[in-house]
Formats: sequence, C-alpha cells, structure tokens
Amino acid sequence: MDIREFAMEFFSLDGKNCIVTGGNTGLGQAFALALAKGGANVFVPSIIDDDGSTRQMIEAEGVRYEFMKTDITAPGAPLRIIDECIARLGALDILVNSAGICPLAEVRDFGRPQWDATVAVNLTAAFEMSYEAAKRMIPQRSGKIINICSLFSYLGGQWSSAYAATKHGLAGFTKAYCDELAQYNVQVNGIAPGYYATEITTATRSDPEKNKRVLDHIPADRWGEPQDLMGAVVFLAGRASDYVNGHVLVVDGGYLVR
Repeated sequence: MDIREFAMEFFSLDGKNCIVTGGNTGLGQAFALALAKGGANVFVPSIIDDDGSTRQMIEAEGVRYEFMKTDITAPGAPLRIIDECIARLGALDILVNSAGICPLAEVRDFGRPQWDATVAVNLTAAFEMSYEAAKRMIPQRSGKIINICSLFSYLGGQWSSAYAATKHGLAGFTKAYCDELAQYNVQVNGIAPGYYATEITTATRSDPEKNKRVLDHIPADRWGEPQDLMGAVVFLAGRASDYVNGHVLVVDGGYLVR
C-alpha cells in the first residue's frame, strides 16, 4: 500500500455526511471546510445568517453544502436539525458540536442570565445534538461525535466561569458517551483548541500587554490559525481514529505544558 492508498483508506471521508453546528463562522467554519476537503458533505445549522462564503468554499471542494438557519437551543431544534440533515443528505455519519459562546464579566457582574445562556449553547445543545445523533448511529453501528472542548476544559477561566464550567462538562460528557457508545462502533472524542487568531480574539491580540502574556505561554510562539485544527478534525472523523475513543485532543501549540 503506497502513501496515497493509505491516505484514501484511513483519512478519506468520501460519501460521508456531517453536521457542524455553527459551521459558517470562526473555528466552526474551519472544521466544516476540513471535512469537505476530506470528501464529506456538510450540513450547517447556525443562528447566524449564511453570507454565502461558506457555501462557496465547501462547494469548491466538489461536495454538497446545506444550511439551516436555527437556534440550536430552541425546544426541539436538535431533533429537527438531525431530521433535516438526513432528509437532505440521506444519512448522518459525523457530528461536530462546534457552536459555543463565551460571555465575559467579573464574578460580581456575571449572573444567572449569562450562566444559563452559556450552559444552553455550550453544554445542553451539545448533549441534545449528540442524543439525537446517537439514536441514528446506534442502528447503523457506525458514527463519529466530535465535541469542541477548550483549554478551559482543564483550566480555570478568569471572567468566564460559565465557559470554563461548560467546557469541563463537555470533556466529561465526551468520556461518558464514549463509555456507552463504543460497543456500537460509535467513537466520541473531543478537540481542545488553544488560543487562535479569530475575530473574537482581535481585542486581545491588539493589546500588546495581553498579546505578550498569551504568547509567553505558548512554546510555538504564535497564535494558532484555523487551519491548524483541520488535521485533527479529519483524523477524528475518519477511519484512522476507529480505536480512539473518549479522548480530548489538545491543539494548543504547547500552551498546557507551561
């Protein structure tokens, strides 16, 4: 088997169908594009309007792109999303729980409304999406669920207690679902991105003091770029990771070692 044959057998996603929540913005868009490059058709549910840029990138890879404007925290939304994906694409093979929010405030200003909103998006919606996906994956005895965790699955979070709590919870949920679904040949893993150069980190990167504080903690001495996550999601979505289960893959340039 040469390298091309090896890559096609273990990393190709040809014919697979995936859902990437929040996959038309930020890191979610990078996950969606990576899966498309691997050969998968992509279904994106998002509360943010699709401006067409994601569709253009995905369809340029020769695969299908479907978009659904929806709030994943609305009652019944996860079931509708799964049903709509299967209706449009024919099946569901891969779920990436990428949608997330991170409201920031000091403890004395961070109340129940911010807490509830963060838990609803980051944790409850990921559970409900996974629950509905698992009900389809168990009978077909195959599937991949990939939860987008965070460095804050391992760390505290100044000004972001709810974010840290939900990301800790998501890492635990990943392991719990692995323990139940592995027997059905469904792998449940996570990816924990570090500090990435995206729109939501613009303010930090623009502040010399804050930017230096982050870079001093990263052995790679640079912020991550969205493409740095592409290999990780393709690996966890493909055959190459069939015996990887309950693992959270940290992609952080070495941040956690310092």
